[in-house]
Amino acid sequence: MTTASSPRRASAASPRRAARASTPLLPPLPAAARPAWSIATDAGVVLLLAIVSVLTLGPAFGGVGYLVAGIGGAVLGILIGAAGWRLSWNLLIVAAATVVVYLLFGGPLAAPGTTILGVVPTLDTLRTLVLGIVFSWKDALTLVVPVGQFDGTLVVPFLSALVATVLATSFALRLKHAGWALLPLTLLFVLGIAFGTREAAFPVVLGLAFAGIALVWTAWRRQESRARASRGTDLGGGSSLDPATAKALRTTRLAAGAGLVVGALVVGAVTGGLLVPASAREVLRDNVVPPLDLHDYASPLVGFRSYVRDFKDESLFTVKGLPTDARIRLATLDSYDGIVYDVAGDGTEGSGTFTRVSSEIANDVAGEPVSVDIGVTGLTGVWMPDLGYLDGLRFTGDRADSLEGALHYNAATGVALDTLGVRDGDSYTVDAVLPPTFTDEQLASRSIDSVALPRASGVPDVVSSLASEYVGDADTPIEEVRNLAANLSQNGFFSHGLEGEAVSRAGHGAERIASMLAAEQMVGDDEQYSVAMALMVRSLGMPARVVMGFHPDEYAGPDATQEITGDDLHAWVEVPFEGAGWVAFDPTPPEDQVPLEEAPKPKSDPKAQVLQPPPPPQAPAELPPDIRTEDTEQEDAEKDGFDFLPVALAVGGGLLLLILILGPLLAIALLKLRRRKRRRLAPRPADRVSGGWDEIVDRAGDLGTPVPAGVTRRDGARVLATAYPSAPVLDVATKADSSVFGPGEPADDEVERYWTEVDAVVSTMAASVSWWTRFKARWSVRSLLRGRKAPGTARAGDAASGPGRAAAAEPDVTPAAGRGRTVDTGPADRATTPGGDTP
Repeated sequence: MTTASSPRRASAASPRRAARASTPLLPPLPAAARPAWSIATDAGVVLLLAIVSVLTLGPAFGGVGYLVAGIGGAVLGILIGAAGWRLSWNLLIVAAATVVVYLLFGGPLAAPGTTILGVVPTLDTLRTLVLGIVFSWKDALTLVVPVGQFDGTLVVPFLSALVATVLATSFALRLKHAGWALLPLTLLFVLGIAFGTREAAFPVVLGLAFAGIALVWTAWRRQESRARASRGTDLGGGSSLDPATAKALRTTRLAAGAGLVVGALVVGAVTGGLLVPASAREVLRDNVVPPLDLHDYASPLVGFRSYVRDFKDESLFTVKGLPTDARIRLATLDSYDGIVYDVAGDGTEGSGTFTRVSSEIANDVAGEPVSVDIGVTGLTGVWMPDLGYLDGLRFTGDRADSLEGALHYNAATGVALDTLGVRDGDSYTVDAVLPPTFTDEQLASRSIDSVALPRASGVPDVVSSLASEYVGDADTPIEEVRNLAANLSQNGFFSHGLEGEAVSRAGHGAERIASMLAAEQMVGDDEQYSVAMALMVRSLGMPARVVMGFHPDEYAGPDATQEITGDDLHAWVEVPFEGAGWVAFDPTPPEDQVPLEEAPKPKSDPKAQVLQPPPPPQAPAELPPDIRTEDTEQEDAEKDGFDFLPVALAVGGGLLLLILILGPLLAIALLKLRRRKRRRLAPRPADRVSGGWDEIVDRAGDLGTPVPAGVTRRDGARVLATAYPSAPVLDVATKADSSVFGPGEPADDEVERYWTEVDAVVSTMAASVSWWTRFKARWSVRSLLRGRKAPGTARAGDAASGPGRAAAAEPDVTPAAGRGRTVDTGPADRATTPGGDTP
């Protein structure tokens, strides 16, 4: 025992150890006994880096709420990490402490609107915090920036900062290499960028600050670690430098390192700014598609006539603070299909998208700021009256919280939509910007802005022919558009088709518009004239949209409360001009411009006593001469000879389009058919049975119920039986095991009966899901990508085979006791019994 002394004791007795202990330099300190100022420095650096990371969320969240949540979470995380290091908590205790702190302080910091007096948490607070762990990330990306104080979104900065600082502080105080602490903080910084916007908040400054602090702190920690390791001695066992010289040397090294870091950061910032343009910045919200389906809501223009009929003198809503001549927008319609003019929101430049918003809305439109209070009385539906382009919308009624959670806004069209729908008693305040108005003289030098809109279809031919006639010899775009509006307004007549008025059918489909424009007297109201003009403008190659909204005949003034009735409802057309935005045009005739009484027609010729044939179509007679001439020349050219080239190009293009669309689907169907045929016609009967079970597994995976790889048939059957209780999958799996693992090969008729059962199981599984799931499964490639092995190779559950079943391909095959078959004695995951158990 005396010769087997431990290295530690031998080292303590060595001369070098004795000499080191006798040196008069700084007294040695245990490795864990770091001075308090050093620990505080680590905590301060972690806090600084967390603050810099949280600041990257500024453009996305707005206000100061995200700073309170993020910095508060960072401070709490540092305290948890320090307490865990000081009290030697293990991972589970640190995690539990983090959860408790999150639930206790999450209310005041991340969900103050759900607490009592901003401090005391409620059940709604706990619900918001628990659900926010999963859903706040999606909400932060789908809301229109800035997110502001929208319920639950502040969980993102609070939770991410809390977790990141707990990890960073623990790593900095517990690990030998403090650089690991930078990993969670770097992830926090990257998260701020990913959840931010294209317009970053001082990206160069924040990037330099984060990198500079991180590098300097890492260099300082490395220097401190070396100093502690060699404190009091040099490599030769004595002190070669006095304390002052050693301190000066360390200071010089740190200064040189800091200077090198700063120089590198400056060079990187300059070159990075030159090489990488701001437009190259990509964030997550650019790739998020809002989950709002506008097909669930009918076009408000369809109900135009019902508003003016049923609510002509009844109050729909009140507006306080409405500026004179300001128009109240209800909906912007930009998509026409020959049946209805609708709200598209398909993401094109002019159509935009509807996304969830909070009380604050990002708005880059310049103009006059206004604030109005709207109180709903008789209006119902999802479309919300507003004006201009919104800076914010705050609900103030009894249903404020519910309505705020369902509010959507389209910044491109200025339309607000609430999926819960407004009703009597709801109220809200609108902060908006009214764009400046322009005169025709100011617009004369401006061209039409090329704004992309959804394609219009089903437009009657008379629209384009009449548009060409109405435009006349106009020289500028404003003259062209103004001529269209003036001709419709001056040549048409007004009627809602109500009792005591001239006959005027509701609707704005292709047939209604064509019949109005082709009639001797054009009769209609805002619904027909606005649609007709918008289609005319678009037929000339210019973008246009229909706006349905309100503007009273007399304004009460910005300080009074204006009552809006159904008689104030109108529809107009907007056309975009460069530098002026969307300009409004009113093509509807005045309400006192009613149709003229038709003069009595002269009696017909005596020979007309018999039934006369219908009059010839009027459309050709109304075409302008130039269009008729072009058509006639084209017809004459076609008579001279038939040109096959256009037809060939059209047919070839159509076939190519069909191939591009249907080719992938056809390839998937053929691959699945080939796979099924290969399985059913495998050379060995046992492989055909095994292939039948594989067919069930693959079809179940395509239907959305994947079977874990490597499980036995019976275990897989239990998974499928849970999802499809009416399908006899357990019986089919048992028969497959009996056929594959039993002695001898199954008979051909037995295999055919098995495949009949397989088809029945597949049909039962498919019948238990929706048609949409079956449709997706038909074209799903999930089963094709499973990488299942071809027939004849070993599968999970197939390692044991009967006599003569490709046993030569299996290594170390020995007879199984009492069964007259062979089993694989290789790895345990390949040797299984018919029941799925490892032998």
